[in-house]
Amino acid sequence: MPILKPAVPCVRFAAVGVLAVLASGCATPPSPAPSSCEPVAYQIHDPAQSVNRGIFAFNRTVDDYALAPVARGYRHLPGFFQSGVHNFVANFGEPKVFINDLLQGNGRRSVNTLGRFVINTTVGVVGLFDVSGKLGIERHKADFGQTFGVWSIADGPIVELPLLGTANLRDATGKVLSFAVDPFGDNSDTLDTLSTINTVGGIVDDRARLLPMTDKLRQEPDYYEALRDTVAAKRAAFVEEGRSGAVAGETAECSTFNPD
Repeated sequence: MPILKPAVPCVRFAAVGVLAVLASGCATPPSPAPSSCEPVAYQIHDPAQSVNRGIFAFNRTVDDYALAPVARGYRHLPGFFQSGVHNFVANFGEPKVFINDLLQGNGRRSVNTLGRFVINTTVGVVGLFDVSGKLGIERHKADFGQTFGVWSIADGPIVELPLLGTANLRDATGKVLSFAVDPFGDNSDTLDTLSTINTVGGIVDDRARLLPMTDKLRQEPDYYEALRDTVAAKRAAFVEEGRSGAVAGETAECSTFNPD
């Protein structure tokens, strides 16, 4: 039956997780977790600013007339509906978080992610309910841009990507790589449907959660510069969180914001 096909990737995913547990004893101990909300040092290198501003103008038009209005409407939907969408999207992305936990050599975070995915996919009804969170297994984020940063790959220049927004070259490369990576393997009709729901829901949910920040930054004299610098600061803190190897709850609240 098609509905059973997604179980195969889950078994593979769990098998890799067992290996992660066995390997965690050999992993390099994590650095001390950040203990405060002090800003992390970062640099802005924006040599193609004129081109970036042109793409930013296009992105802002799309946002003003499409994404932001939909996101504002979404925020008026019942809270349980928004929570369900957010939980589903976050759970669907856990396999990529797990991959990056492994690439960063962090056994603790990878086991945390594996446990969340297995519990929420089963007991949490395909992730609609964050059962893991209620059990004290908190969610953390990880992506390829963070992994590259943990590997000490330089930020590179600022790149404004059509529809994807501002990022440094390292994070932009990570975004592109993320699109190419499919932890679930060969797609079935069921997975294709879930993937479509995840993509649409993720775009709307992420934009809705960023509305307070972007509404505030729009009041700055130069919205492009304000958003660029804010994203750079948050991503620098995000990389430091990955380097610390701390699981959720061990880092300062301000350091866990991921603007992607």
